[in-house]
Amino acid sequence: MTDNWAQSYTYRASSIEQPTTVEAVQQLVADSPKIRALGTRHSFTGLADSSGVLVNLGALDVEPVIDGSVVVVPGGMRYGELAAWLQKRGWALHNLASLPHISVAGAVATGTHGSGDSNGTLAAAVASIDLVTASGDLVTLRRGDPDFDGAVVSLGALGVVTSVSLDIQPTFDVRQDLYDALPWNDLLDNLDAVTGAAYSVSVFTNWQGESIDMLWTKSRMDAPEPAPTILGARRQAVERHMLPDQATVSTTQQGGIPGPWSDRLAHFKLEFTPSNGEELQSEYLVPRRNATAALAAVRELRDSISPLLLITEVRTMSADTLWLSGAYETDAVGIHFTWKKLPVEVAAVLPSIEAVLLPLGARPHWGKVFTRLAPETYPRFDDFLELRSRFDPAGKFDNEFLRAHLGPVAD
Repeated sequence: MTDNWAQSYTYRASSIEQPTTVEAVQQLVADSPKIRALGTRHSFTGLADSSGVLVNLGALDVEPVIDGSVVVVPGGMRYGELAAWLQKRGWALHNLASLPHISVAGAVATGTHGSGDSNGTLAAAVASIDLVTASGDLVTLRRGDPDFDGAVVSLGALGVVTSVSLDIQPTFDVRQDLYDALPWNDLLDNLDAVTGAAYSVSVFTNWQGESIDMLWTKSRMDAPEPAPTILGARRQAVERHMLPDQATVSTTQQGGIPGPWSDRLAHFKLEFTPSNGEELQSEYLVPRRNATAALAAVRELRDSISPLLLITEVRTMSADTLWLSGAYETDAVGIHFTWKKLPVEVAAVLPSIEAVLLPLGARPHWGKVFTRLAPETYPRFDDFLELRSRFDPAGKFDNEFLRAHLGPVAD
């Protein structure tokens, strides 16, 4: 059986099936006692695993279709492929995650996001989903339907999403700039000014020293030119990888050179593997109102965090209405940890991070490593459990991960 992208988890399912039609997906789901969808294997845990069959939708013989101001996308399509397809036709998505290699359905189901104070998560762009339910029936849920907000970020617990409709807009150009050495005190005292300095802003730090490592800003070319300095951090002409001593061949163009959104909003290029999987990842999405306190609290843990860390990235997103989203009903700040591949040591430090962040309302990223969540931070948590029981009463899409964090399917 195959491993996940980080080779930190080996899937235990009996087989991986790759149907080429939606009808074949329906038949496979109807015939399987246990089944789950498997995307591009970028989750760092057993979230996508099953004790039965895994179904990968990458082989579906379906093309995207533009319908007015939305694009209907096969669930297994990767964001980088979709971005290039849209750009050729003069259209754009509002945002991309750092990796363009991830599948649309998988990224949406886990609440994956890009950055930008006014930009929602990737799931916030979803206008409808087509879902194969436990019976093998194909149902469509649209924005505004009673179950829609619970079914978008649903962890694969409700069925297999065969297609997703996403909001689109006319294409736009972006420049990406790098700023060095922003003092920590300036960041904490002026977080809004920093994250609002461009369409999308990423703060990279190893938590040590008196300054953060760097800022990456992505500015739309139809907006004012970015300032040469941000609170004393100066724009750099050189390109850099976010990790020390790494070549920039895999990263998207920096240096303020304009280019289409499809080639700038992600951090990495689709044609390159950004790492060899020698890493683990965790992320906690904190309500914006508590972000400064959260950053200060994590910085107090730097001596235990930094030896295990490759880099931390801090990004922002606007509120949405999706029940299990990290940004449900709150603008949020994501504190992301890219760890060295030291699973025992990382597992030992996560409880101390969660001890300071969960009381501040933090919600873990569903596709990354965490030890616990606080259900009370999800106001619609119980509603989702009811939705899960209604869509999958026999637990066909259940697995060990869901039982650990959501509990068993209720009768």
